[in-house]
Amino acid sequence: MRDGGSVIGRDSEIRAAARTLLSPGASARALLVVGAAGTGKTAVLEQARLVAVEEGARVLQLRCHDGESAPGSAALTDGVHSALTKVHSRRSTVRISSARRIPRQPAGRHGELTLLSALSEVLTDAARDTPFALMIDDVERLPPATAAALGLLLRVFRPAGVSMVMAGRPVRPRDDGAAQLAAAADQLLELPPLRPADVEALVVRRLGRPVEPALVTAVLRALGPMAGTPEAVLSVLDSMAEHGDLLELGGHVCLTEPEQALRLTTDMAQLRRLCWPDGPPDATALAAAAAVARTLEHAEIRLDDLHRLKPGGPRRAGLLDRALTPLVGDGILVVDGDGRASFAVPALAAALRALPTHHDVSSLHALITRSLSDRLGAETAGGGYPRLADHVTAAGAELDDALAVDVLLAAARTDARSDWPRSVRAYSSALRRLAPYDRRTPGVLRESAELSLRHADHAGALALGEPLLACRDASLAEQDRDRDRDQLAYVTEVWALAALHEHRLPYADGTGSRSDHAPQHLSAVGEFAALAGPYGLGGVTRRPGDGAHDVPVTGPRPGSGPLPSPAELRLLAAAAGSRAGLLNARDAQDTLDSLDSLDSLDPLNAMDAMDAMPPDADGVPVLDRLRNAATHADLADALAAVLGDRYTGAGNSTAARYHAMVRAYLRGDWDQALSSARRIEARSRTRGTEAATAQPARALAADIHCARGELGHARAWLDLIPDTVAHPLVAWARLGLRYWSGQVEQALEGARADVRRARGSGLLSGIEKVLLRHLTYALLEDMPDAMREALDELEALHEEVASPMTREAVLLGRGLVHCDVDSALAALRSVHQRGDAYLSLLCHLCLMELGDDPERRMAEASRSAQSLGIGRATRTTLGHMARRRSLVLPRARPAKDRLSEADVGLTVLVSDGATNRQIAARLASSEKTVERRLTQLFQRTGCRSRAELAAAWLDGSLAGRGLVPDGAAGARGARGATGTGGAAGAAGGSLAASGRAAPNRPNRR
Repeated sequence: MRDGGSVIGRDSEIRAAARTLLSPGASARALLVVGAAGTGKTAVLEQARLVAVEEGARVLQLRCHDGESAPGSAALTDGVHSALTKVHSRRSTVRISSARRIPRQPAGRHGELTLLSALSEVLTDAARDTPFALMIDDVERLPPATAAALGLLLRVFRPAGVSMVMAGRPVRPRDDGAAQLAAAADQLLELPPLRPADVEALVVRRLGRPVEPALVTAVLRALGPMAGTPEAVLSVLDSMAEHGDLLELGGHVCLTEPEQALRLTTDMAQLRRLCWPDGPPDATALAAAAAVARTLEHAEIRLDDLHRLKPGGPRRAGLLDRALTPLVGDGILVVDGDGRASFAVPALAAALRALPTHHDVSSLHALITRSLSDRLGAETAGGGYPRLADHVTAAGAELDDALAVDVLLAAARTDARSDWPRSVRAYSSALRRLAPYDRRTPGVLRESAELSLRHADHAGALALGEPLLACRDASLAEQDRDRDRDQLAYVTEVWALAALHEHRLPYADGTGSRSDHAPQHLSAVGEFAALAGPYGLGGVTRRPGDGAHDVPVTGPRPGSGPLPSPAELRLLAAAAGSRAGLLNARDAQDTLDSLDSLDSLDPLNAMDAMDAMPPDADGVPVLDRLRNAATHADLADALAAVLGDRYTGAGNSTAARYHAMVRAYLRGDWDQALSSARRIEARSRTRGTEAATAQPARALAADIHCARGELGHARAWLDLIPDTVAHPLVAWARLGLRYWSGQVEQALEGARADVRRARGSGLLSGIEKVLLRHLTYALLEDMPDAMREALDELEALHEEVASPMTREAVLLGRGLVHCDVDSALAALRSVHQRGDAYLSLLCHLCLMELGDDPERRMAEASRSAQSLGIGRATRTTLGHMARRRSLVLPRARPAKDRLSEADVGLTVLVSDGATNRQIAARLASSEKTVERRLTQLFQRTGCRSRAELAAAWLDGSLAGRGLVPDGAAGARGARGATGTGGAAGAAGGSLAASGRAAPNRPNRR
């Protein structure tokens, strides 16, 4: 738990232990620290010892565990003798000689009491000459007689002036010696589990880098009731590092392993100590526990399942039943009210599954299935006990296919409403056993596809690829009936839509299909594959040509049901192209109004006419929302705009995660957007999933890092994007990175080439972002001709596209090139209404450049940049523009400059008039430590003395400057007590912070 610094989450316990060790003379006390295995008792004792030693105290380690003497008072005497030999003073020889003269073999109880009395006198005399405290760890390892002797010494013969701190596991009822120790202690201090925030700090410290919150959440879930045990947390982290389950993205560590696979280390000594504190299991019991863990991995086990096997039962079932009893008794297995058994700590179950076992697990699942199917029949058993489906899957080849399929299908149809995830698993298992030419296969595929689509289970639908293609091959070879062909066509579309949601091409490698074979057979996916380019899933994809094997698109079409019609797919694809193409696709939709009247409008006014269209549920015109989605390659939002209430949702797909990232990016929550990008990328590399990576997510993440000046992280993200991806969002990010990397000419030339490539691919939505960035960089480089050329291209683009984004770009470009304040203000109003924090910052910079109240615009731009965490790039732009206007750029204070809770507590003590010595005693630290912390506090707050720091706290200046974290003790009162004085104090504090005078040395009173 202690790893290169103070102990995490144990501050109060360390202070209590340190106070006990520092208690001199008549105030000497005995403290017992208790906690389960791995909770950090040793770390607390060691840290408390360091604090006490730093304060000048002498702490002796008492060890009575492994002495050569017989357990009891003799062993205790040996331990005291060894400890006292380390106290070097003039009288140490006398004390040691006295200890050696104590009788070694006391006669009976009377002799033991005599020995303990003499031992107490020796300790008292030694403490009177050289004050010291005793510390003893692992008291649970003491022999009962030795523990009883120590307890008797403390209760009856307590040595005067000697404080003692002990640590051990919680006292068990049958442990008489430990019970006497607990009764003898003046204070019993129990170590509570670490809080989630402390667990996160522990994870960050061990890995040495910031971590994704999802990683911490996964560790907490995997540990269950052991989530607050530091050693268990470190054990899981070590196991992940050992198996390469960690990935660093953008300076944060992510998890690339399914959560259910996180496990404790398989080091047997540590595993036994953490999970079997009352007695480690032998090899036989451990193998049985491993068999139980494997049995519970894929199917739930209920006690009645095992009872059903007992009469005349097989030996292996009895073995498993006998293995359950001790595991339940130890609390390792828990049984709920329905008799379901499960491991209390999932990470322990995963560790046990990695251990070898000789038990046959699959045969047990087969026995459980047969015990019901033989008695009730396969279909009745599956319908009455749908949980049998998981047992059938786990049984594998132990069950014949005919029986297994009947049970699986009956269970899947029964569970479709009550437990659809288990139903999806049952359908998948049935399809693996059904032959492609089986008459039932097309219907089963259809049922499974409908279920997955209804619940937005796009990963489940994507997994239908392999059985779907095999069934199509068999159907085409046998010239099957039209009904089967229609069913397979419907499944094909569900599969293609799922592939897009998981950001894959419908027939790309890795989806379970055969990429070299599918396009000739699957013309139904042509319209879906055409969305790959517009939504950044890859290069612009050709549609499969009409061939002899083409199958018509059928199903509940058009416009009814959750699947998009061909006309709606064309509308989705057209959103990335010209206005004319979008209007043509719009006119083909019976469910949308005609937009013919827009053809005669001026492009700058066309969007005003579109505002009159019926809005969607969010009050935004449908085409505006569709255009915005296409610009940011947000497939989920585009589908929601087109399908409306028919859209079943994106579920937990990659498209859903990317949609959340885009929302966070636009509203300015860039930390959350980066977190989403890291989760998307980590998910794409997680074993056991079929998800790919959103290329636009990489582009957005790269641009955020670039704007913050983190060019290395930005370059790492962009290097992941293939050169074949021509989406304007990628070109926009490339332009920013190249420019701020010092490659100005290459950046501008590359941007023009990327624009030409995107135009050639028919991808127009988003080009305005590239051109506008090109124009602003030309402004920074003082290239007026390049600015005018970029504006001409923007206006020509708006003639073609006429979207809200192109209108804003043209207005902003006109403001910069023609110094048109009204155009820039119109752009700012439109951006605010649409919601785009980054473009809003650019509008403020434009208005600052144009001289429209430059001080206010600069302040707004500075606040926006700081809220976004903007780094070198935009700060350079702000500084450049401020110098042109002879303005002073406001000082940006990083968020990390905010005071911590410990800093706030120290400030409160200073404001109360406490001296360094009083503060040190209050915090259980040394005066030198207090002096060092005060010096750092003066530097961070700009105060030059204790008086200035106290004044800044009391008049609210620190809170007014944003240095005090929300919810900090005393912060609310400091803010509320100031009124207008807080602003003045904040101004004074800023001046002090900007001064060059070094802070005075903290007063030592």
